Amino acid sequence: MFQSFDSRSTPQFGRERVSALRSHFDGFGIDGFLVPRADEYQGEYVPASAERLSWLTGFTGSAGVALVTRLQAVIFVDGRYTTQLKEQVDGSVFSGGDLVNEPPHAWLKANAAKGFRLGVDPWLQTAAEVRKLSKALDEIGGSLVFVPSNPLDAIWTDRPAEPLGAVMIQRHEHAGTLAAEKIPMIAAQVKEKGAAAVIITDPSSVAWLFNIRGSDVPHTPHPLARAIVPVEGKPLLFLDERKTGIEARAYLAQLAEQLPPADFPARLEDWARRGPIMLDADLAPLALSIAIEKAGGNVVEASDPARLPRACKNAAELEGSAKAHLQDGAAVVEFLCWLDGQQAGSVTEIETVRALEAARVKVGEQMQNPLKDISFDTISGAGSDAAVIHYRVTTETDRPLNEGELFLIDSGAQYINGTTDITRTVAIGDVPEDRKHFFTLVLKGMIAISIARFPKGTRGCDLDPLARIALWKAGGDYAHGTGHGVGSYLSVHEGPQRIARLSTQELLPGMILSNEPGYYRPGHYGIRIENLIYVKEATEIEGGDTPMLSFETLTWCPIDRRLVLPELLTAEERDWLNGYHAATREKLMPLIEDDKVQQWLVQATEPV
Repeated sequence: MFQSFDSRSTPQFGRERVSALRSHFDGFGIDGFLVPRADEYQGEYVPASAERLSWLTGFTGSAGVALVTRLQAVIFVDGRYTTQLKEQVDGSVFSGGDLVNEPPHAWLKANAAKGFRLGVDPWLQTAAEVRKLSKALDEIGGSLVFVPSNPLDAIWTDRPAEPLGAVMIQRHEHAGTLAAEKIPMIAAQVKEKGAAAVIITDPSSVAWLFNIRGSDVPHTPHPLARAIVPVEGKPLLFLDERKTGIEARAYLAQLAEQLPPADFPARLEDWARRGPIMLDADLAPLALSIAIEKAGGNVVEASDPARLPRACKNAAELEGSAKAHLQDGAAVVEFLCWLDGQQAGSVTEIETVRALEAARVKVGEQMQNPLKDISFDTISGAGSDAAVIHYRVTTETDRPLNEGELFLIDSGAQYINGTTDITRTVAIGDVPEDRKHFFTLVLKGMIAISIARFPKGTRGCDLDPLARIALWKAGGDYAHGTGHGVGSYLSVHEGPQRIARLSTQELLPGMILSNEPGYYRPGHYGIRIENLIYVKEATEIEGGDTPMLSFETLTWCPIDRRLVLPELLTAEERDWLNGYHAATREKLMPLIEDDKVQQWLVQATEPV
């Protein structure tokens, strides 16, 4: 219903498409062209019309960039996608690059010829990205060329139309704060920065600011839209009227002037003449800065003023998320009960995805809070497939869940009151002891984050080692962050909050994050355990004198006890696991109607 299993990968066309792209180089006076996995709104999830990287290379991951020169073609990905890249991309056409340790600007500095001219689409690159590229090219006597039109669009003859997804109002009971209250708060921040107006370029920030939701991109309920919010007067919302019905248009008319997206360049030029324009150099496409400066205006670079208040959920959003997670936990329990009842080898990865979606639909109908969508394509990997961190099952790769294997399922849901994301790794029959050993080490890391107490001012990078230390001691690690931010019926991946090595954002009360350490042995198995948590004020410790923060768990669903080696857990860790399971049973039992599922839940939450 919600997930397609057809392969979107088209590696067989890579050579001819790269050749067609190179045929435009002379016309633009360039020696290479950069193809990021981005759209004109710089979102993680993009509409089909913006899947340029996938169309060119066959790679369908959510993060990557291709650099095509006259003689070479390199596609850069991070550690989550190294295995996927080998499976999806024609290795005789594209070589693999390291997006973290040698991103395109570093590669160019080390490998490009002197005087190299790199073409980029300024709508698909942020100012921060362009600075890095420009600096690297300067060092080799090269230069950037901002192409007036994207050459890929000229050769992509069957490119899908831009989306026109319907826009809905996010009611106050779920949003918690009126849009009429948010807008002056944003305007005040703009005034403090000395700007006349701010361009809100992140569609999730637009959705949060105006309390609307959309359906333009897969699994993320925001509309593709921009806004100009002035210090004084009504905001300008550039949102196609074909996306808004009578009710939504009437609602928005009270808050903003709704304008066609085609009017944006002229209105931006007008505001650039009135005074400095604030924008986020890490989020806004460079084309906006170019347009402002061309009109004689000045750019004030500052963080998206909606980003931090959007990340710090209010009481209504946290309450809604808690309810959504209880409902989702009941659905996942129903699925896990079903899975345990299947004979090894009798069901496939795709069948498990369909069964989980069906459980979410069923429980949503029972609780009168229907499943709106999944929050991302479900990662359903058995055996060696689970070692592919962001594995996406297709009809070509689908396989059974066999005896003795680990099965990893990472999934999430979109409900009107919250966004969920949960990963469970379960045993299919009897699995070898080495799998149990590493599963328990991953669990220790997840518990360490769950029970952490930390002083105000702590950043995500400060906590990340807590999740890894047990694995490090055993010579293991994982090539992804420990946690990402999560929106409120918005993107399942939300910034600026993260728990990761390079995350310097302070963790603040109300921020929702994932807690998902893992371990992956390519060609053999993969393990990940994930709950969502949020930051809260910690209870005082007798004798303590430093204000502390802690995490509150949102996700309630059994962790496979069959994979836990109790002797590897400390007393505190065992107490946490048993307490978590007791709370899971207490919270979910009233939501489960089926006697068989209730019995399964009792057994799955027995103490270790």
